[in-house]
Amino acid sequence: MDTQVITKMNIRKPAHEVFEALVDPERMSNYWFSSGTHRVEQGKKIIWRYDEYKAEVEINVLEVEQEKKIVYSWGAQGQETIVTISLEELDRTHTRIEVNESGFQEDDPEIVHKMMGQKEGWVYTLTCLKGYLENGIDTLRASLVH
Repeated sequence: MDTQVITKMNIRKPAHEVFEALVDPERMSNYWFSSGTHRVEQGKKIIWRYDEYKAEVEINVLEVEQEKKIVYSWGAQGQETIVTISLEELDRTHTRIEVNESGFQEDDPEIVHKMMGQKEGWVYTLTCLKGYLENGIDTLRASLVH
């Protein structure tokens, strides 16, 4: 069984703008988490908070390649997944972003539910990112109802 979730989207902004929106906690708060304890940098452990959901998650940043790639692990101990965010600048004004979340446990009886939830979350997050970067919309964050 393929235990990865892949989500892709084109964003009408150069790669450096998309990258900064992903690594700068202040920019991120306009479309994703409420806050983050640090800028996303290789080797850092970061806490991202969702004030609206009274939730937080710790990420362990494994790799950062400026304007090209971010890799981190997250999730409950023993159930961590690896998120790889890749950026491909198509031209000076367009970037393709791909999120690949892997490492879901094949023998988990909830695997289908978890993978579908993550896919939904990534589509939503990238849609919010696109709205924020392309149109300055910062009111979509935390609108998803569970």
